[in-house]
Amino acid sequence: MPHPTLICGAGIAGLWAALKLAPRPVVLLTGAPLGEGAASGWAQGGVSAALAADDSAALHARDTIAAGAGLVDGEAALALAEGAAAEVAELAELGAPFEREGADWSLSREAAHSRPRVARVKGDGAGAAIMATLIEAVRAADHIEIRDGWKAVTLLGDANACTGAIAQGPDGQIETLEADTTLLAMGGAGGLFALTTTPAIAQGQAMAMAARLGAVIRDPEFVQFHPTALNAGLDPAPLCTEALRGEGAILVDQTGHRFMKPIHSDAELAPRDVVARAVHRQNASGKGAFLDCREAVGAAFPERFPAVFAACQRAGIDPRIEPIPVAPTAHYHMGGVATDIDGRTSVPGLFAIGECAATGLHGANRLASNSLAEGLVSAARFARRLAAPDEHHPSSPGLSGGPRLDGRQKGPDSRTPNIMVNPMAEVPRTSRGMTVDSQWVAPSLPPLALLRLRQAMSRHCGVERSAAGLTELAALIDAMRYEHGEADALIAARFIVTGALNRCESRGGHFRTDCPTTCDEALHSQLRLDDLDAVAPHPAALTGPAE
Repeated sequence: MPHPTLICGAGIAGLWAALKLAPRPVVLLTGAPLGEGAASGWAQGGVSAALAADDSAALHARDTIAAGAGLVDGEAALALAEGAAAEVAELAELGAPFEREGADWSLSREAAHSRPRVARVKGDGAGAAIMATLIEAVRAADHIEIRDGWKAVTLLGDANACTGAIAQGPDGQIETLEADTTLLAMGGAGGLFALTTTPAIAQGQAMAMAARLGAVIRDPEFVQFHPTALNAGLDPAPLCTEALRGEGAILVDQTGHRFMKPIHSDAELAPRDVVARAVHRQNASGKGAFLDCREAVGAAFPERFPAVFAACQRAGIDPRIEPIPVAPTAHYHMGGVATDIDGRTSVPGLFAIGECAATGLHGANRLASNSLAEGLVSAARFARRLAAPDEHHPSSPGLSGGPRLDGRQKGPDSRTPNIMVNPMAEVPRTSRGMTVDSQWVAPSLPPLALLRLRQAMSRHCGVERSAAGLTELAALIDAMRYEHGEADALIAARFIVTGALNRCESRGGHFRTDCPTTCDEALHSQLRLDDLDAVAPHPAALTGPAE
């Protein structure tokens, strides 16, 4: 008798996949209590989809490719663009309260979009509203067994097949869950950074768990830093949605000077990596960076953008009459577990969708509001894949091979110093963590050690990076692995740092101050667990500057 499909994670991607699989039995591990631990619920902008009469899937795909700095897979971009509108319409039929203007959708224009195409809810409430709609539907679905507060801690099987997971309950109880198909929808890695807009529990667990099973990790170095998080010392940092700039809000320094116009022709609506670096440099120079919404939004702020307004009020700021201090903050992980456009990983029986997956859709820089759209479209494609497993599904370049950067490439002219060899290689895994049904389970990272890691990641692997800082960070992570064991957070952080060291160029969200130019050929990073301690490759031929 077939086992139920096991879904690990309950953000928009996991919940939509669970609903789409009906009537196939599903076991849903929510991680945190349902509705509390998913970054999806914090998303403000909305869902990008070609819904307007003057828009098209081809234009949406074109904008996605342009934003991704040479690394977007065209098939993935077109799959998203062609599928998003239907998923938004189905969500609306389910009850998601998207804004309308008569019979038409109310759409925002966000950074690097050529058209208004972001379907929104109450200005900045899309994620929370969509999550509420999905949670209600999932609770009413007979085919879904909700394991509220349960989380996957280790995948079962090996590189030849994933056979389920070991799960931990809210009270620490452990259970082995066998599955013919296991889906990772566990979110990103923002919690590895001291400054983040995401739940702190999102620490790249899917990357670490999948890699231990033998899965390929793609482009882990590409982390998107949202340019305009509220800079008021809050953790996590509240997001000041891209839609504010789409409505005309401007970025100014402490004197009121608008600083983006000389930097990029699209000014505040330039690609996120460009705006994030500009804001970072403004703050680093002491000039400050502020989002001035007084003319664009003004007195209508509480009604049009209630989530941002409430966050500002908590920090003692009134955005109707004063600019909002902002800083770039870890927001989205473009890299992750390598998959094709249906979520298939390099390990049979293991799938991944949403932020924890890397299909090639986002490339080096995610287009604004493509994340919720990806969660919906990838969930639908995954469900269709399971319903028709015998149909021909071509693999993506990330699974079939092709040119790549990886830890095995070495050269005598490397600009990057050798990384410290992992001392954990000599320490048996069983000396740390625990064993359940003969299966090793990773240890947890103590709170003070996690704090130290987050601070170091923001300092050395943030908006701007260098070989010196990254090498120091790699050594710190390896020392922590020796002291605390192969915790998921340390393995995930090491993937990001290794990818950043290996990529001796600046591209999209990855900016190296010691390698500020861009290579002629755009290559994906593809790493496995045993690549983490390899020497970085020599730099390829370079072209013009990255910005």
